[in-house]
Amino acid sequence: MKTKSVILLLIVAFLLSACGASETGTPTVDVNQLYTAAAETVIAELTQTAAASTPTEKATATSTPVPEEATQVPTSVIVTETPSITETPTPQPTIIVETSPTDQFCDNAVWVGDVSVQDGTEMSPGQSFEKTWRIRNTGTCTWGSGYNLVFGYGEGMNGQARALDKIVSPEDTIEVTVVFTAPLTTGSYQSYWRMANTAGANFGEFFYVDIVVR
Repeated sequence: MKTKSVILLLIVAFLLSACGASETGTPTVDVNQLYTAAAETVIAELTQTAAASTPTEKATATSTPVPEEATQVPTSVIVTETPSITETPTPQPTIIVETSPTDQFCDNAVWVGDVSVQDGTEMSPGQSFEKTWRIRNTGTCTWGSGYNLVFGYGEGMNGQARALDKIVSPEDTIEVTVVFTAPLTTGSYQSYWRMANTAGANFGEFFYVDIVVR
């Protein structure tokens, strides 16, 4: 708006100047100079207007430098402890050594013959009697204290074995005796016996007594 006002003023001034000149006879104003002056005035006005309307540059935000140490992110050091492995000892198999029923197979015995009370002998009910057998030591161990006769099976008839009366070396024979009581009931009865060593292991052949109660 200001620029247009200036141009209008210049035009009015030019017209007045032209009228005055024709009446007084003063020299004629050069029209080109007026145009030039008006143009310069307009340019000056435009320059000022442009300068006034130029936006002020925004202040550039300045960043405060951060120390290098602060920019470094501490690295977490993770120490992983390897758990100690306690080796469990492998259980060793238990070796079970079975005790030989014949004391390391050195004990053995065989029946040689009946010394008393032959098979089928008649007894009265409740009668006491002694049965004696002759047996041989066919093993490699000597029979001594702790060796004895033991009941095997059949009718026990309250049998009581007598202790050995001597040391029996391998291949020797000995007579062994058991004291019996005949049953009260009539009938045939058999009682089986054999030898046993100091460990309580039975060995050797069975030998028996056979009676008839009448």
